[in-house]
Amino acid sequence: MSNVALSPTTDQLWRRIRLPLAVIALILIVVSGLILIRGDRYEGRLDPRSTGKQGSKALAQLLRERGVEVNLARSADEASRALGPDSTLVVAFPDLVTEPHLRTLAAAAPARTVLVRPGEDALAILAPGVHTARDAGRRTLEPDCPLPAATRAGDADTGGARYDTDLLPGATGCYPYAGRPTLVLTPPTAGHDTVVLGSTSPLVNDRLDAHGNAALALNLLGAHPHLVWYLPGADELPPAKDSLWSLLPAGWRWGAAQLAIAVVLLALWRARRLGPVVAEPLPVVVRAAETVEGRARLYRRGRARDTAAELLRAATRERLARLLGSDPTEAALIAAITARTDHTAAHLHALLYGAIPADDEALVTLSDELDALIRQVRTT
Repeated sequence: MSNVALSPTTDQLWRRIRLPLAVIALILIVVSGLILIRGDRYEGRLDPRSTGKQGSKALAQLLRERGVEVNLARSADEASRALGPDSTLVVAFPDLVTEPHLRTLAAAAPARTVLVRPGEDALAILAPGVHTARDAGRRTLEPDCPLPAATRAGDADTGGARYDTDLLPGATGCYPYAGRPTLVLTPPTAGHDTVVLGSTSPLVNDRLDAHGNAALALNLLGAHPHLVWYLPGADELPPAKDSLWSLLPAGWRWGAAQLAIAVVLLALWRARRLGPVVAEPLPVVVRAAETVEGRARLYRRGRARDTAAELLRAATRERLARLLGSDPTEAALIAAITARTDHTAAHLHALLYGAIPADDEALVTLSDELDALIRQVRTT
């Protein structure tokens, strides 16, 4: 008999996997290329470098064209060093700035501070006397105030957070909704004022060309020749509670989704080639007696006398019920056997439903008694 290799050879394995490997390599190359191409693009929200819908690069470009110097600061200390008496400070995410950094910004005292959708904590430090009210929701509002920057801009998408200025005499409230303004200008103090803006819409690329958004943003942020745009860096942000998936860059998430789809399609393609199950002759034929003996040795090695005894009794009960034409339930089977043999019901119950044999000899005795019972029922 010739020897036949049952496992695939190296050449066979290579022929099977070379196409899937080529597909995976191509996907990785494409994804890596996209990431490298897009690696120098900033997609941050309210980022003056970002060209995304929620970025603010268009506004920064318009300010530069009007002679305003726009600088990005990623820390409170960097922003405070860059500020001067002729500077405007934009705090894009006041609620993400910790109290010590807010106080650092307050001590810098620029000519104007613009807060974008601030909460109570930021207002208490940078705009004392102004308090938050219920949101107005996203909507276009009329200025309805004497502030020149608002009247020249006209209607704007300032609907968002509303503010209460009852405790701040002299404050100017614009773009009101239900009696509360969505834009507040605090009264000047020592050459410094604060603008509280309740919406991000006038600052982002996606909405800059709508209504008077561009004019309002330019009037508010371009009042002084130097503008510092403060985006808190990673070391100044509070601990993140986002999942690892949400922290991945958009390019990586898109690449992972493409890779997952490719793997699923590859699995479906390969599964179709499996075809129906084909029966093949066994290389070795094992006699039933050897199988029984092998299982018996396993039971003996594991000292599973309970399992072995129950299997013997269950097979005996099934065979006796078939021979007697009886119902397999305990009462019916014992009644049928006592009618054909001289065994008592108590003895049959102990034999067919009794306790677990205490040792191997008791198990062998039980097997012999069960065989004898079957022979007796068959011959009577």
